[in-house]
Amino acid sequence: MPEQTASRLRTKDLTLIALFTVLTAVCAWISVPVPAPLIQFTMQTFAVFAALLTLGGRRGTYAVTAYLLLGAVGAPVFSNFRGGLSVLLGATGGYILGFFFQALLYWLMTARLGETLKVKIAASVAGLILCYAFGTAWYLVLYAQMGKPVGVLTALGYCVFPFIFPDLVKLVLAVLLAQRVGKYVQ
Repeated sequence: MPEQTASRLRTKDLTLIALFTVLTAVCAWISVPVPAPLIQFTMQTFAVFAALLTLGGRRGTYAVTAYLLLGAVGAPVFSNFRGGLSVLLGATGGYILGFFFQALLYWLMTARLGETLKVKIAASVAGLILCYAFGTAWYLVLYAQMGKPVGVLTALGYCVFPFIFPDLVKLVLAVLLAQRVGKYVQ
């Protein structure tokens, strides 16, 4: 049998990617309803952090991508057991799609700067900021297209400010999880 190269995914890798894809879906279903126009609090961000910190940039990005593709084809993997392009193209879809850019940035930063804990945390925070920026820009554009323009500070008040502290707590929990189980997935 030919020797596997570092770029090929082994069965173990595919299993871990699938596991974290499912974890992300389950975490999306764990939500706290809030009054409109605020965005629901979910545990998706925790799952994205956990996938990246535990699996690394490459496999973590694959897990996030698989999650997004499942949702895009209609699997009910998003909050409130929703799925389909209508969710991704809706007002909050930018934040969900932002997970992909968050994962790519994490992968890029850890590939360039190393896999130290400081780099991983910095990459996670930078990725979260990118996700917030992409999602907020998406939100602003969609509301403007619907004839209901919203100011940047209003959008940030609905979609970002209430989530900063909870998302940082999720990051800490994901770091703790990754430190505990990371040695088993390498």
